[in-house]
Amino acid sequence: MTVAVLGRAEIEAAARPGLVLDAVRAALIAHAAGRTTVPAPTHLNFPAAQGDCHVKTGWIDGCDDFPVKIASGFYRNPRRGEPVNHGLVCVISAHTGRIRAVLDDGGCLTAWRTAAAGALAGHAPARPGARSVGVFGTGEQAPLQVRWLAMLGPVGRVLVHGREERRAAAFCDHLAGHGLSAVPAPAAEAAGADIVVTAVGADMPHKNELPPALFARAGVIATVDHEQCLHHGDLAHAVRAGAVPPDADVPFGTLLLTPPDRTDTAVTIADLTGVGALDAAVASAVVRELPR
Repeated sequence: MTVAVLGRAEIEAAARPGLVLDAVRAALIAHAAGRTTVPAPTHLNFPAAQGDCHVKTGWIDGCDDFPVKIASGFYRNPRRGEPVNHGLVCVISAHTGRIRAVLDDGGCLTAWRTAAAGALAGHAPARPGARSVGVFGTGEQAPLQVRWLAMLGPVGRVLVHGREERRAAAFCDHLAGHGLSAVPAPAAEAAGADIVVTAVGADMPHKNELPPALFARAGVIATVDHEQCLHHGDLAHAVRAGAVPPDADVPFGTLLLTPPDRTDTAVTIADLTGVGALDAAVASAVVRELPR
């Protein structure tokens, strides 16, 4: 049996934003309902190379396939003229165990499913009049988060806070090229936006993006996976600091079905650490687009 090997161009043609958003939304709802099998991810650290690698898998009940995904981030790569992120997804039949396809995506599917999850997290709990967006960070996920959020509803002014003014200005220019109004902003101003997006990288125990005190102010804390976020999400840091109890969260997928109270002063936090069920949904959706 011939195994299909798809390169990035073929994957980009198949993985339309609408397809990815629909797949991620369905996977989040299924995961919240307990209709998934998601083992703990494997993490590898390479301190000398300033890199890390994640291996994730998962299965959604009734799905024809399951993936095994390798996603790496080596943060000195730009000095070598290489992208930070690399990776691939192996899609395996849940009926026969045969490998159906290898998606040599270079990490783009991980980036897009993360952007889709972040966009859903920003859109679903937001009050109807929410327009301004504050962004902390100027890495790969930053523009994706804003652009995918704009696919779900109107986005007004984007306030960008980054460590380097040059990168923040370039980020704003990039968004302008996509029809979005963005300006560099101090941290306090960006934090006051209707919707606040962090760099979306707190996916290992030593990483932390949100101050624990913020969790104490939140009316709703939504996690993509309770145990995972309690181990290596921002929720874990808040619990260890004593800001909230370990059971302070609700499944993020439930917010997609029943949005929380959306008053002008309500604070909702979504802690996203990436789960294999989302990778399974997106990979299967891409494979279904292949010619039979």
